Amino acid sequence: MDMDPAGPAQPEESSQPTPPARPASSRLSRRRLLKGTALAAVPYVLLPDPRAGAQTEDPRAGAQNEAVDYPPAEWEPASSSNYTSSDRPDSYAIDRVIIHVTQETYPNTLAIFANPQKKVSAHYLVRSADGHIAQCVHEADIAWHAGNWDYNTRSIGIEHEGWVDQPAYFTNALYAQSARLTAAICDKYGLPKDREHIIGHYQVPGTDHTDPGPSWDWVRYIRLVNFA
Repeated sequence: MDMDPAGPAQPEESSQPTPPARPASSRLSRRRLLKGTALAAVPYVLLPDPRAGAQTEDPRAGAQNEAVDYPPAEWEPASSSNYTSSDRPDSYAIDRVIIHVTQETYPNTLAIFANPQKKVSAHYLVRSADGHIAQCVHEADIAWHAGNWDYNTRSIGIEHEGWVDQPAYFTNALYAQSARLTAAICDKYGLPKDREHIIGHYQVPGTDHTDPGPSWDWVRYIRLVNFA
């Protein structure tokens, strides 16, 4: 991902393109997020808006683990203001997985996804230290992670805790658990486990993002996905 030294560290995302003509209630704008440098502590601007309790949240955000699409994951819901409700794969075919790096810590990223003002989310987030996985958006819904509406509608987005220029965050546990998740997604939707269907954020048309960056070991990752 690109870094913006002038702003706070946030999981990086580019402006959300306006989808094809949709009802006014479902037209959702994007702002540039997930930009910046690392912060030593959670800044108040990244904490969930105290007014968020008044928001209408996803009715499926109930039991912690009963709600997940991937059983090893923990349910950590994004605000319903940060994704588009849908019924995939009936509404849109899912044909790829997009790999991201947060440019943020794991807890800060969860706080950003839960903040209804941030207008950004991903389906899954993988923690660096132990590979623990949080699911933040149901796979049937459209997470706002790619900065490209068409790619959002057809993909599952997986964020990974870390920074593109700090490869120490890409631990054995992170690679292994992420690969198992990606393999399960590919099996579920009948996707080939290759680089045409498992792509980096930098490969999304129109993006200016660089994640997961040159330190991400694609050969290792695709091998792990295929042997998961």
